[in-house]
Amino acid sequence: MLSGYRLMWMMVLFDLPVLTKRERKDATNFRKFLLDQGFEMCQLSVYLRFCAGKEQAPVYTRRGKRRLHPAGDVQIIYFTDKQYENIVSFSGAMRQPANTNPQQYTLF
Repeated sequence: MLSGYRLMWMMVLFDLPVLTKRERKDATNFRKFLLDQGFEMCQLSVYLRFCAGKEQAPVYTRRGKRRLHPAGDVQIIYFTDKQYENIVSFSGAMRQPANTNPQQYTLF
């Protein structure tokens, strides 16, 4: 049985240099890489990905580490599906509806 305490989310937060044309291209490529890996953009430098379990998250962490710009800073936060339900979001002064969890796996 799938449990909200076993299902995981990954949040990638990053700050990459964008002063030169090459750095901007590298930052764009890193964002595209995250999208190709199944992450969704939450904010410009914040991406989320649903994982079926704790075993999946380290795989994506290693892949991201290999793609990182040498001068970039990246933090990855892991949290359970149950914790994801409790995220409170605001857009301007308006509170956004509660996050909804995936009802089923998406196959690509």
